Amino acid sequence: MDEIVVFITVSSEDEAAKIAKALVENKLAGCVNIIKNIRSIYSWQGKIEDEPEVLMIAKTQKHLFDSLMKRVKELHSYTVPEIIALPIIEGSKDYLKWLKEVTG
Repeated sequence: MDEIVVFITVSSEDEAAKIAKALVENKLAGCVNIIKNIRSIYSWQGKIEDEPEVLMIAKTQKHLFDSLMKRVKELHSYTVPEIIALPIIEGSKDYLKWLKEVTG
C-alpha cells in the first residue's frame, strides 16, 4: 500500500490550520485532523521541555512525503519540526480510493 499517515506537531491551532489548508490545497494530503491540547515532554538543547502542542494527522501517499515535508518546513515555526510517517496497512477501500483521487 502506498498510503501513509503523517504526524506533525505544532505550537498552536492557528499554525496547524494554516499548514493543513496548504497541504490539502496543494494536494499533498487528502485530509488533516487537528487535535488540540496535547502535552509534549521532550529533550531539546540539553533541557527537558514540557509544552502544550497541537497534533496534526495528515493522510497522504508515500510518494508525496518529501513534497509534504518540504511544504511543512516552509510554513512551520519550529527549527526541527516533528514530521514522521507511518504506513497504513489496511483501510476502507472506498476511503483509500478517495485519498488517491484527491492527492497528487
